[in-house]
Amino acid sequence: MARNKSKTKPATFTMFNVTYEDGSITSNRRVENELLNQTFGDSLLDLARTAIQDQDNEIAQRSNRRRAKIKSIVEA
Repeated sequence: MARNKSKTKPATFTMFNVTYEDGSITSNRRVENELLNQTFGDSLLDLARTAIQDQDNEIAQRSNRRRAKIKSIVEA
């Protein structure tokens, strides 16, 4: 018998490249698509910036090391 091919699931994350004010760069930062809901008119990059700042704050609390402010975000 032939196997049925599994259907691909829609992407649940969107990737972003982030540049910080101190010159550091992080590539392929994942943000859940649920957090990028534009129904209230916010731009995609503003929503991504908020989500990534929240991620950075959570990491900073665990590591006791603050991250520089975000300079720019580009969808990867």
